[in-house]
Amino acid sequence: MRHWLLTPDDFGREQAWQQMTQWMGQWALRNSGNWLVEEKATGAVVGRAGTHRPERADWPGLEIGWTLHPAHWGKGYATEAGAAARDWAFAHHPDHALYSCIRVDNLASQRVATRLGFTPWEERTFAAFPEVPHMIFRLQRAET
Repeated sequence: MRHWLLTPDDFGREQAWQQMTQWMGQWALRNSGNWLVEEKATGAVVGRAGTHRPERADWPGLEIGWTLHPAHWGKGYATEAGAAARDWAFAHHPDHALYSCIRVDNLASQRVATRLGFTPWEERTFAAFPEVPHMIFRLQRAET
């Protein structure tokens, strides 16, 4: 299991293709999805980040998320990418709150969410990930 991606070790071309088409569908249908995270100095792709709104009954709403290769953890990329996604989401969506669904054992990502202004809202085990409880973090739109 690729712990940080929630994908099995045998995740291959077919599964990657399916995931890519799902992201493209989200962009086309919901104006949400992920961007590549690229290291400015080298141009290396280090992960992905953005918005996510799957069609799942137990999903809280528009999510801000990030996934980086472990070789690039601790460099501030998740915070930078998460902030860009958060700001973009509030600028392009009418949602009154954003969410970040993070595994309960992923303390580093929980710290990123906190730095981005999210606060713990609810612990939930999603039907799509029955073995992996998540803490849902929430950020409400600032009143103007």
